[in-house]
Parts: sequence; C-alpha cells; structure tokens
Amino acid sequence: MPTYAAIIYSADVDYTEPQYAETTKGYMAFGEAAAAVIRGGAGLYPTSTATTVKVTGGKGGDVVTSDGPYIESKDALTGFYLLECADLDEAVRYAAMIPGAWAGSVEIRPILPMG
Repeated sequence: MPTYAAIIYSADVDYTEPQYAETTKGYMAFGEAAAAVIRGGAGLYPTSTATTVKVTGGKGGDVVTSDGPYIESKDALTGFYLLECADLDEAVRYAAMIPGAWAGSVEIRPILPMG
C-alpha cells in the first residue's frame, strides 16, 4: 500500500502550552482513531525555534544559517503524519480527521520510496 505524508499547516503557536490542551487532546484522539494507518509522524515546535540552513555557491560552498523559518506566513508547518493507505481517497478521509485541517490545512503527498 502507498504511504502518504499528511503535512499540517496551522497556527504558529507552542502547542505544549496549557491553553492548547484541547487541541492536543484532539490530536491524541486522532492518533487512536487512525492507529491502523499511522506509520510515523511528529509535531513541531514553533517557527521561532527554527534555524534555516543554506549553502551558497552549491555543494561545498559556504554554510549560512539564520534564525527562524525560510518564509513568514499566517500558518506554519506544525507537524506531519505518515499514513499507509489503500489510495489517495482513504488518505484524504484520514487527513480530514486531523485537527490541523479544521482551522488550517493538511497537504497530502505520496512518499517517494528511496531504496
């Protein structure tokens, strides 16, 4: 069966803070409901904790880092799941159950097998 990345874009906040406890409960409920198809995943800390890495001049060039995300936007990449589903339709059904889809969006992409 194909594996899909369910990439979550939602509010750029620290979901470990107490005011987001209900949202966290929603993710836990999703994890239980979709346990049969979840093959991995993780939530991410806010973009304020990010470091962006670029290599100038291509391979072997200078490594340049900057604090924060590459781009700024209202919604941020806040987490992902790896879903092993029969097809895209099934992946979409599960993605619609992810709390991030209710106030943000979830992008579904097939995983490219690498060896």
